[in-house]
Amino acid sequence: MARKDIEESVEALLTPVLAESGLELTDVEYVRERNWFLRIYIDKDGGVDLNDCQEVSEKVGVLLDEADLISDNYMLEVSSPGLDRVLKKDKDFIRYTGEEVDVKLFASTEMTEGKKEFTAVLDGLTDEGDLKLRLANEKSMVVERNKIAQVRLHFSF
Repeated sequence: MARKDIEESVEALLTPVLAESGLELTDVEYVRERNWFLRIYIDKDGGVDLNDCQEVSEKVGVLLDEADLISDNYMLEVSSPGLDRVLKKDKDFIRYTGEEVDVKLFASTEMTEGKKEFTAVLDGLTDEGDLKLRLANEKSMVVERNKIAQVRLHFSF
């Protein structure tokens, strides 16, 4: 099974199970570094702690073994998406409308004054699913999703 298919299958399997426990499955990554890793990112109101991650790891480990979705050996990691969480899905962009985000583009644009990385306020999504952003100079711009390498919540100290 392809990496993307595995991620989608794991997400479909785990989303309802975690929701029953009051947890949100925010992301699934199946990546090869030195070994294969299946990373499960969870969240809940007020944030998750180490106990939440441990409980989910134990529960999810059993479910994944029973479902037998992954033929390779892999390491299971369960964690919080963090304060600077990556935004990927429509629900993320809707949820964090009005927040500052760090945007990385594949290529710079005239609107971003030649920069590929910048901070902006997320103003939601267009009907087509593209990102509406408000730059520091208060100019608004729309960026097509396929032009975006990554969007993270902005975190400043």
